[in-house]
Amino acid sequence: MFGYIHADLRQLSDADKIKYKQFYCGLCHSLGEAAGLKGQLLLNYDLCFLAILLQSLYEPEITSAQKRCIIHPFKLRGYYQSEALQYAADMDILLSYHSLMDNYKDDNSRSSKLAADLLKASYDKISAKYPRQSNAVEQYINNLSAAELSKETNIDLVSSYTGEMLGTLLNWKDDDWGKTLHCMGFHMGKFIYILDAYEDLKKDEKKGCYNPLTFMKNESPKEYETFVRINLTSLMAECAKGFERLPIVENADILRNIIYSGVWTKYEYLQIKEKKNTNKEKP
Repeated sequence: MFGYIHADLRQLSDADKIKYKQFYCGLCHSLGEAAGLKGQLLLNYDLCFLAILLQSLYEPEITSAQKRCIIHPFKLRGYYQSEALQYAADMDILLSYHSLMDNYKDDNSRSSKLAADLLKASYDKISAKYPRQSNAVEQYINNLSAAELSKETNIDLVSSYTGEMLGTLLNWKDDDWGKTLHCMGFHMGKFIYILDAYEDLKKDEKKGCYNPLTFMKNESPKEYETFVRINLTSLMAECAKGFERLPIVENADILRNIIYSGVWTKYEYLQIKEKKNTNKEKP
């Protein structure tokens, strides 16, 4: 969906790398069970984080198995199965369906409409099972569309739409841990939106597309980079505070790796890329 919330494999132990891959493969199999091959095409690391977080907090029964698949037909691959992984797969389908329909409405993309139609039966079943989460994703899409139409320049407001949506998805059971999970998701969602806007800024400027960071860059070009870095840092610090309040022991090292290091790999890559481009432009 977004592609920013993943582990920094360089800093994971060998044992945790195996666990992480088994969660990722488990999410793929859960997507296949929920929507077939078309569901597996939606596989992403953001929802893998959701599965690991909720599995580690609530500790539902988890089993492991081995299987060959289309991507790895010649070797058995280990994977996990659990209720938390099924929930993450369901949320992946909810997000993807609304995203595809939004692409169709905005760009008249026939391929997006076809893909959404193929997911419709699975989406309807999941939406009926999780109306709170489904409504949150729908409202998120509507809010972003309205912000784009009005050319909203308040990045704090616009990023909060993603935050509210992700906060609702993390709040699986709406129980005693619900507020803490929502808080984590809210700050992580804002982080994702700002980082996504930061990555797309040059492309959006060339195409004349909406990006709320354009206003900030034009108004305060000298402070722009500092503004982005400080906001991203403070948002993930708040997310980390929420995580540390949760009684998580199992997979804690993997989750801390993602929250404290993995989420920054894209930003670090963009910084290195920009530095190289700047050096090339120098006479």
